[in-house]
Amino acid sequence: MSVTTEVRVRYAETDQMGIVYYANYLVWFEIGRVELLRSLGLAYSQLETEHECILPVIEASCRYRSPARYDDEIQIETRPALLRGSVIKFAYQIWRKATPKGEERKLLAEGETVHVVCDDQLNKKPLPEKYAAALRALMAAE
Repeated sequence: MSVTTEVRVRYAETDQMGIVYYANYLVWFEIGRVELLRSLGLAYSQLETEHECILPVIEASCRYRSPARYDDEIQIETRPALLRGSVIKFAYQIWRKATPKGEERKLLAEGETVHVVCDDQLNKKPLPEKYAAALRALMAAE
């Protein structure tokens, strides 16, 4: 089961051709992860402050299907794809919303990020159980 977050493409996210610069998709992936946790009643900030965990990205991939442009309304669909020990994988799809002019919803990009749960010294540690349980429940809802 995925969680959807909506954003509007800002001018600053585009290049000289008016197309979203490729690295901004990774920023949108991060927005999706944070909002996924928030939707579960959990906060990235509490993970860091209360549980002393960080989630560095160890792998990221993105396949671009169609360009996003300034002022497009996009939807970031995020779902947990894997939770094994200290490793978490999130999967993403970025969509342009259907328009009032009759343009259909369109897949713009899809990708994944892989994270390792660590302490502030980058030593692996388990994900706190309330976070792990919430992510497992979301994965089981598919």
